[in-house]
Amino acid sequence: MLAEIITIGDEILIGQIVDTNSAFISTELNKIGIDVYQISSVSDEKQHILNALADAQSRVDLVIITGGLGPTKDDITKHTFCEYFNDKLIENTIVLEHVRRLFEEYFKKNFTEVNKQQALVPSKAEVLTNDFGTAPGMLMTHENTTFVSMPGVPFEMKTIVSDHLIPLLQDRFERPYILHKTILTYGEGESDLAARIEDWEDNLPSFIKLAYLPSLGKVRLRLSARGTNKEILEKSISTEVGKLQQLINDVIVGFDDDESLEGVIAKLLTKEKLSLSIAESCTGGRIAQSFTAIEGASAYFKGALVPYDVAIKTDVLGVSKALIDEFSVVSVQVAEAMAKNAAKLFKTNFAIATTGNAGPTKGNSNVDVGTICIAIATPDKVISEQFLFGNNRERNIAKAMNKSLEMLQNEILTHLKVYK
Repeated sequence: MLAEIITIGDEILIGQIVDTNSAFISTELNKIGIDVYQISSVSDEKQHILNALADAQSRVDLVIITGGLGPTKDDITKHTFCEYFNDKLIENTIVLEHVRRLFEEYFKKNFTEVNKQQALVPSKAEVLTNDFGTAPGMLMTHENTTFVSMPGVPFEMKTIVSDHLIPLLQDRFERPYILHKTILTYGEGESDLAARIEDWEDNLPSFIKLAYLPSLGKVRLRLSARGTNKEILEKSISTEVGKLQQLINDVIVGFDDDESLEGVIAKLLTKEKLSLSIAESCTGGRIAQSFTAIEGASAYFKGALVPYDVAIKTDVLGVSKALIDEFSVVSVQVAEAMAKNAAKLFKTNFAIATTGNAGPTKGNSNVDVGTICIAIATPDKVISEQFLFGNNRERNIAKAMNKSLEMLQNEILTHLKVYK
């Protein structure tokens, strides 16, 4: 079964907002075995929308539209639906009472004639209740293609999809199983990984496909299996992941799309009852933010300091001014002192420290732009490395973050091997 997603709104086309709706819908459809064939965005213009509906109908079995629904004059989708399906708007009593109740009980506002227009839907449409808003979802079928229109407000759309649309599609349509398994690797480039696993990849079963998803410092390997027997798919993917682990276990740090290296480290620290602190200069607090964004971070994360100025490094973090004068503020010696002092200040088992010239200017040091020094303090030692990443500030910061996490995980695992 193939689907197409159409988002309606000039605000998307002019870059005022980012289309996150399509990503959510695609993910949810894929979970139930529906492939998204195409995603497109169109303006708030009737003929443009009509053309998009006709084009989509020629390609797919399911068309999902978001946007263009609301109480204002730019509510164009319902009227365009009526023209495309040769239909007319009628007042839906269920929607009318739902909207009236929202205004009277939750919004605490008068229910006006403008609000009443939300209860107008095409007569042939099947209504999908919008539990958190006034514009309902609508489902219509035309020449074996199912069309679904939903409001563009993300939290309203997501509820309609999760609570109403997905169960409906599962009940009415036969779909194959689509299973994914994502392996997260760190520290090795895409081409090097491909060379290491070439024979394994060439011998994958025909119903399993491999995709490389590279980004700074890491590569996700996504295995996708499609078929009618879920048990066979699960067993086959498990077997192939086992083979893959034997080939590249040294660079595998986690599994599944929602897993990140900081997430892997967070689970490890929590399980082992270990603690972490951070002193980051050139990365400006971003490493700390990546950890505190994870639910339950207080179990292991004790705190962070962003000693951007040299005086903060000396007066607050306690780094020796003589050390800075001798080796420069951007040096492995200073990074090590930062990590060691952060662990002492926050009373943690491990600490990360970063100092460097992310760019575009050299700042307080004469070392080359892109020079980053990273140190990890452990219960037994402090280790450090110096890197030369390049001239792009954002990429330098991202690379420093990734390398810091990679080094930290390695030191945690080394520590556990020694003391277990």
